[in-house]
Amino acid sequence: MIFSGVEILDFAGPYEVFASDRDHFEVFTIAPNSVQVITGTGAMKVTADYLLDHCPKFDILVIPGGDGTRSLLRNKSVISFIIEREKEAEIILSVCTGSYVLARTGLLDGLETTTHHSELDNLEKFAPKSKVRRDKRYVDNGKIICAAGVSSGIDASLYVIERLHGKERADRIADYIEHIRRES
Repeated sequence: MIFSGVEILDFAGPYEVFASDRDHFEVFTIAPNSVQVITGTGAMKVTADYLLDHCPKFDILVIPGGDGTRSLLRNKSVISFIIEREKEAEIILSVCTGSYVLARTGLLDGLETTTHHSELDNLEKFAPKSKVRRDKRYVDNGKIICAAGVSSGIDASLYVIERLHGKERADRIADYIEHIRRES
């Protein structure tokens, strides 16, 4: 998912990881209300492949963070979309403040979560029914995986590939993108 104010590496890191494994993943972007998205730094314009109401079925949904997550929290269509699509998704991965969006849906209730280190105190207040992990780069709750922030989305995405298709494949992707993996 991309949206105005999205943190570039929060979505581009996982995008690159999954797109590098074309044998198993067809990667596309979706946006809430405009196909053209301006990133959080304003430095990049990105065109989404689909809007929410025309989005095809998917197995994995990545919800990145950035300043734009504040507007997502107030967007009833986004919250409803995530709640509805969670039922058929295999994995939902939040990166950084994307965890706030998952908390708003109620999908984090009773689960472990994390976010960018600068947002941990706020996340504890925003998601009081979740256990906020300050010591983890990412946490795996089964269907819901939460990554801390920015580059941790790359490690969490590689972890997803390892979980689904083995360590060798994940290591091969990490090598291809010249990334040194960091465990949770």
